[in-house]
Formats: sequence, C-alpha cells, structure tokens
Amino acid sequence: MTADLPDAGWAVFVLFTGAVMGGAGWLTGQAVAGTWRPAWQAVAYALLLGVADRFLVYALFGGVLLSPAAYALDTALIVAVALGAWRYTRAGRMVRQYPWLYERTGPFTWRETAGRENEG
Repeated sequence: MTADLPDAGWAVFVLFTGAVMGGAGWLTGQAVAGTWRPAWQAVAYALLLGVADRFLVYALFGGVLLSPAAYALDTALIVAVALGAWRYTRAGRMVRQYPWLYERTGPFTWRETAGRENEG
C-alpha cells in the first residue's frame, strides 16, 4: 500500500498548506516571540495549526482527514515556518530592545557588540 503525498495534490499543498497555513505559522511564530515566550510554544501552536490544516484540506479539497503521514508532512512545514519566524523576530527584538548590548549578524542571529566594555 502506497500513499501519495500530498494526498490532495501538489497545488493544494503549495498554495493552501504552504501559503495560507504557512502564513498562519509565520504570524504565530512572530506573536510568540513578540511576547518573549519560548520556542516550544510556537511548536505547540503549530501542531494545532497542523490539525486545522488537515481538517480544511479534507473539507475543502477532498483530502484524507485521518492520515498520519499527511499530517506529519503538513505540520513539519508549518512548524519550520513558525520556528523560523520565531527566531527572526527574536533576533530583531534583541537588537532593537538592547542596542547597547547586541548587534545583528544575520536574519536569525545576533552577538554582543564588539566595543562593549566588560562590567563586573
């Protein structure tokens, strides 16, 4: 028995799961990071978004409702987007809120400022 993933077709996976639910995952990651909550909360919310995605794909596009493989695929994408948004937002918040301590080194990273004196 083989399961073709994604079960409702690649167009549904890219346009609905990727764009719509991925966008919801991005907003979720931003909201969690914006309130200084840990990354595991973004993962927990993304798992719930995966359940909502499975239901909507089933209801709107005729996908399989109780498909663990399809849930894992859809949810993995949503979790990855949510964690990326969480890290991107956290890096920006650290640099904006503590500019005397940190400088941005990339979209997802920051470091202590080079000219900072060691107080202690």
